[in-house]
Amino acid sequence: MNMTTSHILLINPNSSRATSDMMHAIARKTATGRLAVAVATANRSPQMIVNGAQLEAAADQVIEIGSSHDADCMGIVVSAFGDPGLAELRRRVAIPVVGICEASMIEASRDGRKFGVATTTPDLAEAIAGRARDLGLAHLYSGIRCTPGDPIAVAGDEKLLQRSLAEAVRECIELDGAEAVIIGGGPLGQAAEQLQPMFETPIIAPIPCAMERVLGLVEMRAEVAC
Repeated sequence: MNMTTSHILLINPNSSRATSDMMHAIARKTATGRLAVAVATANRSPQMIVNGAQLEAAADQVIEIGSSHDADCMGIVVSAFGDPGLAELRRRVAIPVVGICEASMIEASRDGRKFGVATTTPDLAEAIAGRARDLGLAHLYSGIRCTPGDPIAVAGDEKLLQRSLAEAVRECIELDGAEAVIIGGGPLGQAAEQLQPMFETPIIAPIPCAMERVLGLVEMRAEVAC
C-alpha cells in the first residue's frame, strides 16, 4: 500500500485479493495517469460480502485502513456496494472519501433519471435501498433485481454472471422502468464494463464512477488551495 507518489487509496472491504486486483485494474484505467492508485484489502471480512450483517461488520476495518492512510494519499474510495464505514471515515480524515454505491447512484440519477440496481446479493437489498434514501434519491430508485442462485457461485462463473446480470438488467428496464441501471457490487466491476454494449440504456459501473468523483474532489481542493 505504501507509495512514493501522491495517490488515491482504494479499499476493498471484501477479503479477496483477486477481487482487489480486478478493482485496482479498473481504478487505474479510470485514473488514466492523473494520480496513482494504491489498493488495500480487508482481512477480517468474507471473500465476498453478501448480507447486511457482513456489510456492517466490514465498517470497522474500512475505518482502520482509511484512518492509517499514507501521508501522500490524496483521496479514498470505499469499494463495496453499501459503502461500509463511509460516513465515519469521512469524519476522521481530512481528504475526500467516496463510496462506490454513493457515486454510482449520484451518476445514475443525473438529470432526474429513474435508476435501478442489478446485482447478485438479494440479502443486501435493504441496505442498498437505504443508501438511496440516505442520498435523497428514493423517489428515483426503481428497485433491485437479483440474479438467482448462490451469490458467490454466480460471481465465480464469468459466463453465468454476465448472463444472469444481463437478465437482471433487462428486468430493471422492462419491468421497473429504469432509465439507468447500476451493476451493484465492487466484485462485479468487470461484469459492469462488459454489459454496456448489450444495452442502449446506460449501465453504470460503480468503480469508475467513484474514481471520477474522488479525482474531481481532489482537483477542486487543489484549485481552492491555489
